[in-house]
Amino acid sequence: MITLEQAREKLQKYGQEHVLKYYEELDDGRRQALLAQIEGTDLSRVEACKHPEDLLQRGVITPLASMQLGEIEANREDFTAVGLEAIRTGRVGAVLLAGGMGTRLGSDDPKGMYNIGVTRKLYIFQCLINNLMDVVKEAGNFIHLFVMTSDKNHDATVNFLQEHDFFGYDGKYVHFFKQEMAVACDYQGKIYLEEKGKMSTSPNGNGGWFVSLKRAGLLDLVHKEGIEWLNVFAVDNVLQRIADPCFIGAVIERDCSVGAKVVRKNAPDEKVGVICLEDGRPSIVEYYDLTQELMDAKDENGDPAYYFGVILNYLFRTADLEALLSSLPLHVVEKKIPYLDEGGNLVKPTSPNGYKFENLVLDMIHQLPSCLPYEVVREKEFAPVKNPTGIDSVESARELLRLNGVEL
Repeated sequence: MITLEQAREKLQKYGQEHVLKYYEELDDGRRQALLAQIEGTDLSRVEACKHPEDLLQRGVITPLASMQLGEIEANREDFTAVGLEAIRTGRVGAVLLAGGMGTRLGSDDPKGMYNIGVTRKLYIFQCLINNLMDVVKEAGNFIHLFVMTSDKNHDATVNFLQEHDFFGYDGKYVHFFKQEMAVACDYQGKIYLEEKGKMSTSPNGNGGWFVSLKRAGLLDLVHKEGIEWLNVFAVDNVLQRIADPCFIGAVIERDCSVGAKVVRKNAPDEKVGVICLEDGRPSIVEYYDLTQELMDAKDENGDPAYYFGVILNYLFRTADLEALLSSLPLHVVEKKIPYLDEGGNLVKPTSPNGYKFENLVLDMIHQLPSCLPYEVVREKEFAPVKNPTGIDSVESARELLRLNGVEL
C-alpha cells in the first residue's frame, strides 16, 4: 500500500490533487480504501480526454466475407471432430461477461438472475448453463467457465449461483473475477469524486475482460490448464451456443486468431455491429457508425456487403490476446456522471457532464491478424434480452425459446 505522500506525488503528476480534498475527514478504513484506489488506478488514461477526436479516427472500411451456412454444413462433421478434440484435451475455456444489472428489465438484481420463465422459474444464468451443459455431455468433460462480474453485482452473482448449485455445473470449473474499473472525469480532465473517499469510476468496457481476468490472477490458471482458446459471450443472449464444437473446429481449421459468430441482419439499419475489414485488418463497425453508403454497398453476388451482424460470441486464441495486452486503444465516451460539487454534495446530472474510458472488443479484434466470421441461424442462436417488451426483449426471447423447444 502506498503512503499518503506517495499518493499525493502520483496525483500531482497528473494535476489531480483535489482527489485528497476530504482525506482528513475520512476514518481510517476509508482513508486506506482511497489510497488503495489511487495506487491501483492508471491516471495516464485521463490524458486521453484532452484530445478525444484523435481516438475516434477510423481507417478504410471494406467487406470481410463470412463463412456461411452452406459451407459450414458441408464441413460440419470434420469441424465438430476438431472442436470436440480441443474440448476433450482441455484446450477450450469459456468467459461469461455478466457485469450488468437488470435495470432496464425492471429488476435491481444482476441481469443473469432475471427469471424468464412463465410457468416455472428459468433464469438467464440457467439458460446459459443449460446450453453449455449440452456441450459438456457431448464432449464428456467439463469446461472451465470464467464469470466476469462487476463491483455492483459480484456478491449477488456468486451467492446466487452457489445457492442454485451452479444449475448442475461442476463448481470446481467455475471461476469469478471482477471487471476492472476506470476513473471518470469532467471535460477538463479533472477526476470526479463520487464520495469523499472514492474517485468516480465505471467499468472499463467489454474489451476490458482479458486484462481484468489477468489482474485477477486467473491467467495463471489458463496457463496451468493448457487453455489455448477462450470463448467469450454476453449474459443477455439466452439461445447462444457456448463452446460450440463446430465453431471451434472451423476457427482452428482456418488457423484464425479469432472467430466471431454472426447472423444475417434482419434490416440494413438493425442495431448490431457488422464484421468488416478496416485498413485490411478484421474489425467491427458499430451500427451507429454505419453510413448509408455502407448500408447500400453490395458484394460480387449482389448481396449487401455488410450483411452479417456480430452477436458478442467470440473465440479468441489466448496467446494472441496476451501479445496485444498493452496495445489496446482507448475510447472516450461522453456520459452522465454523478459527482460531489464544491460543497461536497452529491449531484446527479440530467445531461452528459464528462468522460468515461473504455476498451472495446472490436479493438481486440482489430489488433489481431485474422478473423473468421461464422454464420449461425439467428432463430436458433440469437435471442437477446435487452428490453421488457418489443424488439430484443423478454417477450421476443420467450417466443424464440419456445420455438427451440425450451419449456417456459
